[in-house]
Amino acid sequence: MTRPALPPRDLDPTVRHLYVHVPFCPSICPYCDFHVLTRQAGLVERYLERLEQEAAQLAATYPVDLDTVYLGGGTPSFLRDHELRFLVESVQRHLGWGRVENTLEINPGTVSPERAALWRALGFDRASVGVQSLDDATLKFLGRRHDARQAREAVSRLLAQGFRVSGDLITAVPGQPLERDIHGLVELGVGHVSAYTLTIEPGTEFARRGVQVDEDAEREGFTRSEELLTEHGFSRYEVSNYARPGQESRHNLAYWQGRTYLGLGPGAAGHYPAPVPGPAALTVRRTNPHLHDWLAGQEGESLPIDPHEYVTDALFMGLRLRRGLDLADLSRRSGVDVAGRYGPVIERQVGRGLLEQEGEVVRATAHGWWVLNRIVSEWMEVDAQEVDAHETP
Repeated sequence: MTRPALPPRDLDPTVRHLYVHVPFCPSICPYCDFHVLTRQAGLVERYLERLEQEAAQLAATYPVDLDTVYLGGGTPSFLRDHELRFLVESVQRHLGWGRVENTLEINPGTVSPERAALWRALGFDRASVGVQSLDDATLKFLGRRHDARQAREAVSRLLAQGFRVSGDLITAVPGQPLERDIHGLVELGVGHVSAYTLTIEPGTEFARRGVQVDEDAEREGFTRSEELLTEHGFSRYEVSNYARPGQESRHNLAYWQGRTYLGLGPGAAGHYPAPVPGPAALTVRRTNPHLHDWLAGQEGESLPIDPHEYVTDALFMGLRLRRGLDLADLSRRSGVDVAGRYGPVIERQVGRGLLEQEGEVVRATAHGWWVLNRIVSEWMEVDAQEVDAHETP
């Protein structure tokens, strides 16, 4: 049932962030569970035509003034030069372009000096590079088609073109020389590192092969990454993300801060303002169908988010950030008295060393980050108890 909330007072009605999903890859990595596929004759052309149609529909539906654009996948840099140019021009024609940051996800094997220069000329200023490791044996285990030399060359070429470069790193891989990987990335000159634990998702090739992640290796990767990157002047500003000062991902911060964003392309998720924000729906989350249904014009799945659900989502995402979550700001955006509603559970979690509180700001401790799902589940119990109280005669 929908629980009453005050009218929101500070929810920005304008969408300022855009995610574009490019589902095509040269090959499918054994750990990947994203919506990706290899290219087929004529399929990319149909994708680009449909993408422009959807961009026009979004522009006609929502007020848009973009701060950030993020092309993810898949492998956006796998698109041919004329295809990527068409995509960028379609987005710019209907939705504009990010004033603050425009990111392109890049596979190291697709980078040449000429292509790096083209991507920069198209308006991208940040590159998220799927390095994953700088050890050839680890890359082979992960099913990556590039080697360590290509990864190093890719990062150097992108930096030479003036990109802000982020390097992705997968940890907890059997036999991985983690310290050497991190030192190598830092020495290349990246300003940002995303360090993700290898996760075995159902339906992936790794799952079918019975690959398992050692829990001790997972914990070691989680803690040792921070120790090493901190030594090199990086700050852990989110559970899995580290940056030198000023190098944080502005686009991803929008996700973690509960902002609205457009999702363009097959399988893309978006977080949209509700047509008339109120107690029944403050925002709407929508996920597009996969490629063939999307090409046929099928509508995505929509989920109205009421103010209390908005708060729960914002708590989970906001506690991933080192800076934590401003409860007063969240109350203004949602219309929910967050501090009053969750005060007792916050106090208990502070006492157990999972959270720390400074004024209106709540943040997870190092141990709290490790058990974040448990923290949020206890907040959700508050909502469940209230529903039970309302439904009990």
